[in-house]
Amino acid sequence: MCVGLQGKVIKIRKGTAVIDADGAKREVSVQLLDDLEPGDYVMVHAGTAIAKITDDDENEMNSVLDGLL
Repeated sequence: MCVGLQGKVIKIRKGTAVIDADGAKREVSVQLLDDLEPGDYVMVHAGTAIAKITDDDENEMNSVLDGLL
């Protein structure tokens, strides 16, 4: 099973971004995504941001995860 990590983009520089994933800061590649800005949310897999997440996606994911706990 593959699991993606969601995080908020803190800063972007030269094809990489620092994201905040539940308080943990991680540097990830953002070369697959265009028009990414600080404050956006992304889905990360294997150290690469693979999709930009909307606020609705973020809320839905949090609801699902809360239901599992």
